[in-house]
Amino acid sequence: MNLLSNFVVKRKKQIIIFFILAMFICAGLFFIVPINYNMTDYLPDEANSTVALNIMESEFEQAIPNLNVMVENLTIIEALNLKDKISNADYVKEVLWLDDTMDLKIPLEMQSTKDVEAYYKDSTALFMVTVEDGNEQAAIAAIETAIGKDCFISGPAAEQADAQKTSSQEAINSIIVLVPLIILILILATTSWIEPICFLLTMGAAVLINLGTGYFLGGISFVTLAAAPVLQLAVSLDYVIFLSHSFNGFKEAGIDPVEAIKLSISKSGKAISSSMLTTLFGFLALMFMQFKIGSDMGLSLVKGVTISFICVMTFLPALLLVCSKWIDKTKHRPFIPNFKGIGNKLVKLSIPFMILIIIITIPSFLAQKENNFFYGATENIVEGSPAYKIEQVFGKTNSMVLLVPRGNSYKETLLAEDLKRIDNVTGVISYSSMVSNRIPSAFLDDTVVSQFYSDNYSRIILSLNCDYEGTDSFNTVEAIRNTAEKYYPDKHLTCGQSANMYDMKVYIENDNGVVNLITLISIYLVLALMTRSWLIPIPLIFTIKCSIWLNMALPYFLGQNLSYIGYLIVSTVQMGATVDYAIILTDHYMENRQTMSKVPAMKATLGEVFGTVLISSVTLSLSGVCMSGLSTNPIVKALGVLMGRGAILALTLVVLLLPALILLIDKFIPYTTLKANFYKEKNNKSDTNCNLEEVI
Repeated sequence: MNLLSNFVVKRKKQIIIFFILAMFICAGLFFIVPINYNMTDYLPDEANSTVALNIMESEFEQAIPNLNVMVENLTIIEALNLKDKISNADYVKEVLWLDDTMDLKIPLEMQSTKDVEAYYKDSTALFMVTVEDGNEQAAIAAIETAIGKDCFISGPAAEQADAQKTSSQEAINSIIVLVPLIILILILATTSWIEPICFLLTMGAAVLINLGTGYFLGGISFVTLAAAPVLQLAVSLDYVIFLSHSFNGFKEAGIDPVEAIKLSISKSGKAISSSMLTTLFGFLALMFMQFKIGSDMGLSLVKGVTISFICVMTFLPALLLVCSKWIDKTKHRPFIPNFKGIGNKLVKLSIPFMILIIIITIPSFLAQKENNFFYGATENIVEGSPAYKIEQVFGKTNSMVLLVPRGNSYKETLLAEDLKRIDNVTGVISYSSMVSNRIPSAFLDDTVVSQFYSDNYSRIILSLNCDYEGTDSFNTVEAIRNTAEKYYPDKHLTCGQSANMYDMKVYIENDNGVVNLITLISIYLVLALMTRSWLIPIPLIFTIKCSIWLNMALPYFLGQNLSYIGYLIVSTVQMGATVDYAIILTDHYMENRQTMSKVPAMKATLGEVFGTVLISSVTLSLSGVCMSGLSTNPIVKALGVLMGRGAILALTLVVLLLPALILLIDKFIPYTTLKANFYKEKNNKSDTNCNLEEVI
């Protein structure tokens, strides 16, 4: 740290110029960072639906319909004309309608009502449209222009188009709303009007550099774009406050600003490094997810926390040195009250609170596993939305493709008949159903054959009457795969939104145990090294885990659906980000314990750290509120709600549960900790401060 502090003092102006230039360059790069809006792109390469989609793209010209377009008050002739207009619209690859499933020369009254009403009902036509990936917004605009009348559009492509419209702006809006709130918090937390500006410059530089450097990684997901900057900003505030408080403390002691900054880098460097490492390992665990959205967000957050650490240890000290005189001239009275006396009250509450938490922890642990989860970016269809209008007329509309090896048309015919009997399957389009397995494909035009056959595969298109995800959807996918398994063991592939969601569910649930285990082990090891104890990390981790279980159990008790991605990410992020509160409390307690007995030491500790952890948790909580309040994406909203609530729960448990746990294990700490150097009472029996009954 001495080398670093000397470098900062000698090169302070160059450091400031470097970071300001980097900030502006990365701000420009941010606007050209590729953003991926398709969640299914993050499925593992070996997933059944991913393999199927790759084969579809390489061997078939026709893709899976990803857009539903409903138009009212049409005759059959008008609907056919409209189909041609939609087909000719820009970025439209294919349009599937009634004439693709049956011969319209035969009166509709003589054909299957179920098959007809999947596409045409009460003079209303429903077109299944396939639009180009990446051009969803432009395609929808072109379709609306081509139709020239009111229409209702829904489906995965419409959801991606909405995400493209809103995600970047929502991320910016979150920052715009959050920054004034953080300014207010910083004004309350500091005693100078200039210091908050230095803090914001530091954190702003870190966030912009992180966002801009995403360009060199090939882009980020829209979920990461919405969540990562806000989370980075929130967790960085701890580092800023640690160093600033240390610097001000040395200056108040009469030490020259240059020496004060050197001492503050050395003294606070350990606390900031410890905080950074625990947060870092919490985010690193996300990178072990098979579902690659975890890697995407984990990498962005790991990079962001590292950049924040570098900025706080170099850019902030340089700013504080340069602005030192202005900081002194703009001093104001403290706005946050003195919390020194709060330790007496909190210690008295800690034992009853510990008993209460232990009582409710078991049901909370069980409840958080029984939540009703959703896995994609769509939770519910909102009443009055285009999707709701379409569902009111045609029921739930969904498309799926089954690929099987080409070569046995009779087997394909039997499979198609079995598929029709599956619940929620409303239509099956295959070569045998549209042409006939009795007519050799060699006798037909290639444009007809290519819809169903490639060199290696036969394609069967299924229409489903179920949501893209959920129990019905997942049961239907399993039934389709099990039926295909009877005819083509281990040689069948499925793709489509429901198949993608099913695979996403499988991989995300498998990731849960791995990610949580890696988080626990890595943070335990970091804490053990930091505290030089194998015992102390246990109550720290248990406290934060309890806050996580309580946080995740609330949706179950409230009857709310919960994003599994949000559940998984917040489980690691909350552990990594809020364990800092426990570290701060434990560090101060271990220092106070060298001169006091345990109960007075804990009272003093709570008075010293309460203000710091309060500021940190409120910032993290407000960040979550901004995410949830300003985002329209269900995954991001879930992340925000869980983070906002989790920060407050973590604060509550750290100042009430953790003190009781530490007091209970206090007598074992000297035997399990290297160089604990605890204060030894002369008369343990007569010293009432050492009696835990005083706490109760």
